[in-house]
Amino acid sequence: MGNRVTSATRAPDPSTRIESWFADRGWTPFDFQREAWAAIAAGRSGLLHATTGAGKTYAVWLGALRAFATAHARSAPPLTVLWLTPMRALAADTARALAVPLDALGLAWTVGLRTGDTPASERARQSARVPTALVTTPESLSLALARRNAQEALGVVKMVVVDEWHELIGSKRGVQVQLALARLRRWSPGLVTWGLSATLGNLEEALEVLVPSDKSGARREPEKTPGTGAIQSVAPLLLRGRMKKKLVIDAVIPAAIERFPWAGHLGMKLLPDVVTEIDGAATTLVFTNTRSQAELWYYALLDARPDWAGLIALHHGSLDREVRDWVELGLKEGRLKAVVCTSSLDLGVDFLPVERVLQLGSPKGVARLLQRAGRSGHAPGRPSRVTCVPTHAFELLEAAAARTAAASRAIEARRPPRKPLDVLVQHLVTLALGGGYTADALLAELRSTHAYRDLEDDELAWALDFAIRGGSSLGAYPEYRRVAVDERGMHAVVDARIARRHRMSVGTIVADAAMEVRFLAGKRLGNVEESFVSRLHRGDCFLFGGRLLELVRVHEMTAYVRKAKPGKRTVPRWQGSKMPLSSELAAAVVAELGRARAGTATAPETAALAPLLAVQSRWSVVPAPDELLVELIATREGHHCFCFPFAGRYVHIGLASLVAWRASREGGASFSISVNDYGFELLSPAPLDWERIFASGALAVGRLEDDLLASLNAGELARRRFREIARIAGLVFQGYPGERRSTRHLQASSELFFDVFAKHDPGNLLLRQARLEVLEQELELSRLRTTLEGLAARTLRFLRPPHPTPFAFPLMAERIREKLSTEKVAERVLRMTRQLESAADRAALPPRPRSAPPGQAFR
Repeated sequence: MGNRVTSATRAPDPSTRIESWFADRGWTPFDFQREAWAAIAAGRSGLLHATTGAGKTYAVWLGALRAFATAHARSAPPLTVLWLTPMRALAADTARALAVPLDALGLAWTVGLRTGDTPASERARQSARVPTALVTTPESLSLALARRNAQEALGVVKMVVVDEWHELIGSKRGVQVQLALARLRRWSPGLVTWGLSATLGNLEEALEVLVPSDKSGARREPEKTPGTGAIQSVAPLLLRGRMKKKLVIDAVIPAAIERFPWAGHLGMKLLPDVVTEIDGAATTLVFTNTRSQAELWYYALLDARPDWAGLIALHHGSLDREVRDWVELGLKEGRLKAVVCTSSLDLGVDFLPVERVLQLGSPKGVARLLQRAGRSGHAPGRPSRVTCVPTHAFELLEAAAARTAAASRAIEARRPPRKPLDVLVQHLVTLALGGGYTADALLAELRSTHAYRDLEDDELAWALDFAIRGGSSLGAYPEYRRVAVDERGMHAVVDARIARRHRMSVGTIVADAAMEVRFLAGKRLGNVEESFVSRLHRGDCFLFGGRLLELVRVHEMTAYVRKAKPGKRTVPRWQGSKMPLSSELAAAVVAELGRARAGTATAPETAALAPLLAVQSRWSVVPAPDELLVELIATREGHHCFCFPFAGRYVHIGLASLVAWRASREGGASFSISVNDYGFELLSPAPLDWERIFASGALAVGRLEDDLLASLNAGELARRRFREIARIAGLVFQGYPGERRSTRHLQASSELFFDVFAKHDPGNLLLRQARLEVLEQELELSRLRTTLEGLAARTLRFLRPPHPTPFAFPLMAERIREKLSTEKVAERVLRMTRQLESAADRAALPPRPRSAPPGQAFR
């Protein structure tokens, strides 16, 4: 008879065991978890949005086990669940979490991990026997699609989970996921797709991108046969995991507030406060916005508390993988008191011991702050707390605004890219490697995605021609004839060298070429951007990995270093980042200023700014939500026009360039430009009639795109942007392992292609894409247009303060920073600050802003 399972001897089904497994741990499933289990069992797709640490992973994972696992199976089933994550570290953590319940549930399922860090031996084992659930990244999935047996290996998948969907949806990596899902749905008609998200403002759109509807608005079921598009009878589910979770957002308030702040001026002055905050908690994550800032603060914390050596650590993306793994394990086990980190620890890795989160500087966005806050109290029912540590006074205002915005759930949307043709070209080669396709069948598949739902026939024809022969200008070069078409119309890659080169280049993450950092003795420390190293000279010192290092030599994309002697001159910044203030946080800042102006503000952070706001009110006004404040000041430098739209750094770059260009058309004036998140400055050698210039349409929406392109060196911006597009589309190759090409080489190669296309193939759609990406990504054209439309409803208010005001001063400091070294910046700005402090103290009576003459004494 053997061991055949009968109805009388069959073990309890997974549903019963899951309930018992929860009960054994003292857990009770949340309502949203039960809803997810039922939806998955019914074959429904969906998007689960819940706070960090709420139990999203087990909501969909246990739902998959209930729907697809059988308790009496004696061997592991074939690949059933694909779990996509945006980060390798998150992939490893997820794989461990998925494996936890399997033994207790008596299931023979196996969980595997496949990322760029997976050893060759493990890859070989997976090729011989694919795990039941595979945790991987978008890039590794695309590589799997490029294998000749892709359909055989992946066509049996029943469910795909896209973790941290909010991190992918707004990038080309999200488009890569959309394209992969379209192919999997073609092979597996009943494919269930779920996305997980914690911080996202446009949930309906996010669901639409993940599970697109057809032209009629009905949701599309995966195609049952090539070329058909059956309509799903049950719509996907947008599931909100609402649960009570206490969130505390507060700030370290300095004992004294300077009335004339500039970016970074507080800096290490708050080091003792940070030490105190860390000392009062078991484990703290200290987030910074840049790697250079993380290095400086880690070094300063160790200097302040040498007894913390071994108890605090540093974590960012440039450090060696082994170092990062050690830090992550130390956090999980509660061995570390604090970790200074960047966005490398933003996402859902589960660090249960973390009690506190500190945010050094403004987070610049509500979603980012909530995401980081969720790293503490990462379990249902535990409170989360994030404390903002300002690096200049106005960041106190942003902390108060962020708390208000978070309470009202004013979270940023992530807008998906539309028709990036470089990603499409790469995907065409990938599919040609993975079994091939015909053009007619492919068009319907591509149009089933949100990104390419409006793909025109001629656009696909152009992309196919570009993949087949390099378009109209590269046909003479064999390396760009990547796809061959046989007599049946089947597209495939037949050249082994092209196949190998493409597999080495799959992906849409394009960054500055990385150089290894090694000690002379040979120990590897990590990677830094080549552009940073290229600015150094032999003997220059920099902080890396918490050490002060001296550059000895550069050889074959490796920077060799040694420990520097204390007191040597350092290069203070590398891999700097200037994230713009989001629209949601900017709106909250303006609202908070409005409350301060009306005397109704209650936030302690805003109250601490009283001395600063008093000077602003005395010499000008505190900006009001319904006004656009323009301050006109004359100094020995020239004539300054300060404008405060509060729209974020990138929008202000476009606004300043636009206004300057429109003003110069009349009188040929030249300008120096400075921008920050609150406004922009235009400095001219001669006075201008700014009231007339603004009244004549300096902020008009009409001809926006044409005037914006004319005001900037748009050709040069597009040329730089083209490096990323050329790399994704496969025009330039970074080289095989051990022969990585420099950024300078890649930039030169991409510029050569740009020039060739511009001259001989002006209709090349990649050129059009480069220009569009400059407008939308670097200049935020959509947000700029929205800003101009909003400014049209505001009242323009022109004032002539006697001195640069607290809001104008940071713009002047920013302009000086761009021209001088750090030491000279600090000296110059501090001298300016002392002059203005003296002027403020001497002002016994508040001057009348409109009638006051321009100041001439200020340098």
